[in-house]
Amino acid sequence: MFRIALLAVAAALALPAAAGDEDLKALREEVAQMKKSYEQRIEALEQRLAAAGAPKEQSQPAQDGSARAGAAGGFNPEVSLILQGQYRRMQDVPERAISGYWPAGGHDHGGDERGFSVDSSELIVSANISPYFRGMLNVALKDGEAEVEEAWFQTLGLGQGFTLKGGRFLSGIGYLNEQHPHAWDFADAPLMSKALFGEHYGQDGLQLKWVAPTDLFMEFGAEIGRGQNFPGTDRNQNGVGATSLFAHVGGDVGRSHAWRAGLSWLATRAKDREAHFEDTDAAGPNEVEGLFTGRSRTWIADFVWKWAPEGNPGYRNLKLQAELFRRTEDGDLACASGVATSPCAGSPALGKLNARQSGGYAQAVWQFMPHWRLGYRYDWLGSGSKHYVPATVFAALDPANAYFARYRPQRHTLMADWSLDEFSRLRLQFARDKSMQGVSDNQVALQYIMSLGAHGAHKF
Repeated sequence: MFRIALLAVAAALALPAAAGDEDLKALREEVAQMKKSYEQRIEALEQRLAAAGAPKEQSQPAQDGSARAGAAGGFNPEVSLILQGQYRRMQDVPERAISGYWPAGGHDHGGDERGFSVDSSELIVSANISPYFRGMLNVALKDGEAEVEEAWFQTLGLGQGFTLKGGRFLSGIGYLNEQHPHAWDFADAPLMSKALFGEHYGQDGLQLKWVAPTDLFMEFGAEIGRGQNFPGTDRNQNGVGATSLFAHVGGDVGRSHAWRAGLSWLATRAKDREAHFEDTDAAGPNEVEGLFTGRSRTWIADFVWKWAPEGNPGYRNLKLQAELFRRTEDGDLACASGVATSPCAGSPALGKLNARQSGGYAQAVWQFMPHWRLGYRYDWLGSGSKHYVPATVFAALDPANAYFARYRPQRHTLMADWSLDEFSRLRLQFARDKSMQGVSDNQVALQYIMSLGAHGAHKF
């Protein structure tokens, strides 16, 4: 191209012109020098291309409709650091637990600490390994400890709408489960998530997703894994410890509305899953250890509706979100304690447990002007049905803390947040928490979330 342009200029200069002979001669010499310089550069580039010798098809991403490599490559990863902290005012409760539900434990993001606290900071590194694979590492850092929350690879070139993920990842069940705390619309997780998983469910394993080639968004997924996290336990055995299936559908309604609905199922097993309760002995409360061994199955239904004028959420938008769950657990429950006056009478007692529980949450978040949002969330959990044979073993447990309490936890939450840009957020939240029997806790939280570095877009 450069050669053609230079020849055209030279030909034009060769024509008679009004300029003097000396000026014309100088211009011709300058053009000749430019031509020589560009020819040398083109020759050097051709030599470099010939030396590379890479076949064209290896330097091109897959052409079968699969995802292509983005700007971040294996030697230029995307790195981000999420800083989180808060001030929290609430009652001084020695041991917080959702009444009527097996204590799930889970990650500590500062939700039970009063006063000022620093939540877990998240260090995230991700990159396209090649045109065919992508990798991501998410490490939670707090108080001198580091925990690998996610570390996975994902295929980019399977084609036909299929994607395979392997390693440690957050499960695709439900809607909120895959989101990290910095992406939540409230300062803490719903009661449903705390009761089911402690916060969210993740495991080491494999995930296969398929997106159907239809106008209506249709996604189907299956996962198998170690099943080491609540409601299961790490049983240190060969094979699969947990299985999950999920399906999501969604689409647009006009230019201003979009929706997504889903149904998920998780099956796992537990062996000697621990929890402790308190008895009501006259000499004083004694802790009683409970050990569950059996099967746990969870169904989750989720629905999300979003509205933004003409599809532009920058000025105003509304998000409606709800999830429902039903969990069944069947197996053996042991009561073990070394205290002679406890319900276990100083020795392990074993019985059969059959439990059915359900609940959910619903929330609305309204951005009424740029940078400002208001939100409301209602959480509820049913007491469900729990049958234990023989029923007399746990009869003396403190009903305020017992797994067998006939209580319906609930919570109302209001929040307002301000985001100057996509990298910062300040949030004020008030909650009326009645998740513990006999305790009505008015909680106030002031939270900050700051993002440093590149960070990918959040999911729908």
